[in-house]
Parts: sequence; C-alpha cells; structure tokens
Amino acid sequence: MDKKLDLTARNFPTAEEEAVVEAEAAPPSRYAGPESAYRLAFTDTEFLLREELRPVRMQLELLKPEMVQHEHGVTSTIVIFGSARIQPPDVAQARLDAARRDGDAGAITRAQALLDMSRYYDEARRFAAIVTHKSKELETPVYVVTGGGPGIMEAGNRGAFEVGGKSIGLNIVLPHEQEPNPYITPELCFQFHYFALRKMHFVMRSIALVCFPGGFGTLDELFETLTLTQTGKSRRRPILLFGREFWTKLINFDWLIETGMIGPGDVNLFRFVETAEEAWGVLAAEYGFDAPDTTTGEFADD
Repeated sequence: MDKKLDLTARNFPTAEEEAVVEAEAAPPSRYAGPESAYRLAFTDTEFLLREELRPVRMQLELLKPEMVQHEHGVTSTIVIFGSARIQPPDVAQARLDAARRDGDAGAITRAQALLDMSRYYDEARRFAAIVTHKSKELETPVYVVTGGGPGIMEAGNRGAFEVGGKSIGLNIVLPHEQEPNPYITPELCFQFHYFALRKMHFVMRSIALVCFPGGFGTLDELFETLTLTQTGKSRRRPILLFGREFWTKLINFDWLIETGMIGPGDVNLFRFVETAEEAWGVLAAEYGFDAPDTTTGEFADD
C-alpha cells in the first residue's frame, strides 16, 4: 500500500459517488413512490425547485459559470451587447425581396429598416474576429462574451468561431430566443434563470463593453453598466457605443446634462465608434495591445 496516499485518502465518499450509488440502487419498495422523501437532497430536483430554495439556486448560478470559466482560464473578456433582432445582411436582403414580391408597403418599410441595421451584424462579427485573432498574441487571452442568442449575439460568437477561437455565451430562459446560437464554445455556453446573476457575470471579468443598437434588453444591460461605473461600484473600463446616429437619436444625452439628470463629465463614461477597426483601436490604445513587447511585456518598467 502507498503509505503517503493512505495518509491523505478521503474518509468519506464524494457526493458524486453517493449520487451514483443512489441512481443505481433501487430504493426499498416502501419508499419508491413519488410521495417519498427518501432521495438525497442534492439529487432531488423537486426539492431544489421549492420556493424556499431560491437562495441556493441563486448561489448555484453564481458558482457554476465562475468555476467553469476559472477551469478554462477565462480571466478577461470583452462583452458584446446588442439586439437579437438584427439579422445577417443576406437574411435581411432575402426578407426585403420577399416583401417586395408581396407588395405589402408596411412589410417593405420594416424589411428595409432591418436591412439598414444589418450592417451592425457584420461589424460585430468582424470586431469579434479581430479581438479573438489579436488575443492569440497576448500573454493573457481575451475572450468575447455575448448573451448567447441570435442577432448581434450570434455575430459576436460567430466572429470568434470563424478565426478558430473560443467564445462565451450567457443564455437565459425566455419565452422566445431560448436556443443558444451555434457558434458558442460548448463548454463555455451557460444558461441562466436569474437576469441579475447573468448581468453580474457579464461585468465580472470584462475589460471592455461594446454595445451595438438594441432594444429594452440591450438598454437594460448598458445602463446597469453605466450606473455601476458612474457610482464607483465597478471599475472604469471602455464602454463603446456602435453607431452615433442610432444612440443620439435614441437618447438625448445633452438634455440629460441640461436638466441636471447627469453631470457633464458622465458622457465621458462612454464613446461612440462606427467600425470594428475603430473599436479595436480604442481598446488597443487603452491597454497597449498593439504596443511593442518592451512597453507591455517583461521589460515594461525599463
């Protein structure tokens, strides 16, 4: 016997071992029915889903993505927010062509708007590809993370996938858009029940947040991040808004300043960008990504 191993051997079986034993062994017939409380608590789904167990479920949603990402060496991310409704240009063009064939004026107008917005799909896709490709040269890899759904989220994961990189998807159970897009790295694809914990995971490892046009969900994510930064609850990092025209039509930042709802300096918490290359340039300047090794690496202090 290996005496050293004997000194450090477990005294009790693991929870996993106990769960396997329970699954393989039939309970005594008297306690096999659905009304029985015989099951181990941590294998009893009905018990774990009780209202009183909500704090435990919230802790699990905090711990699982944290532990899995730690195991995969994910320490730095760039978050891409944006609408699930923005389509790839070819899909948007096909929709417009179909609307024109049908001759429905309202459908044509809506389809034309979607085609106009589809350029952001391409920008998100290219931006994610740039981040993922450039990250291969960095000592600490930077991973793209999205909400895991279609639209801009798909474009972000797709861009990383197409250059052979990993990316993360933080999906959430919704009446619609529940399926994760097919470009997320499977071992880094998570599903959430609680919006709050999902948003916490977006920010926890992020070195930058890049926000494309979107609706209520995108605005919720953007303004929570801005609020955390404005109030000092989260460290300051680049927040980039793609598409000045969209954002300034949607939100009158000058009016917020005029009415005293935000301070003049609060508009410096973010900046507008128009292209994937411009966005990368901002991040490269902020973190020295494209600087020579002697200014960012081992001899930086020289």
